[in-house]
Amino acid sequence: MDIFSKIAAGEIPSYKCAENEKFYAFLDINPVAKGHTLVIPRREVDYIFDMDDDELAEFEVFAKQVAVALKKAFPCKKVAQVVLGLEVPHAHIHLIPMNSEGDVDFRKEKLHLPNEEMQQIADKILAEFSK
Repeated sequence: MDIFSKIAAGEIPSYKCAENEKFYAFLDINPVAKGHTLVIPRREVDYIFDMDDDELAEFEVFAKQVAVALKKAFPCKKVAQVVLGLEVPHAHIHLIPMNSEGDVDFRKEKLHLPNEEMQQIADKILAEFSK
């Protein structure tokens, strides 16, 4: 079981932002912006395009719902969707509040937020998602 599967199963703590029976969203612990959220399928699949069409469509709709909640929790011009990363063999989408393209630069220094603030951010997104 990979690290993201363990997070979705509750075996590793995370800052939960949204979930349903098929997908899970949680804060990135190395965010490029406040509210930077990862969205994953609960099913272990390494490459997003290995998902069958129906599952991929459901995944995108769930990510959209999380993005809507994220934009309400952290007003911004848009929520960026980025699919990248080879470090974890589990499909995932990055959702990042942005007011400029520079807000989505993964090369810049990551934010280091205290646990309490991370929990407040996650709670704010989860509250919007749950409405």
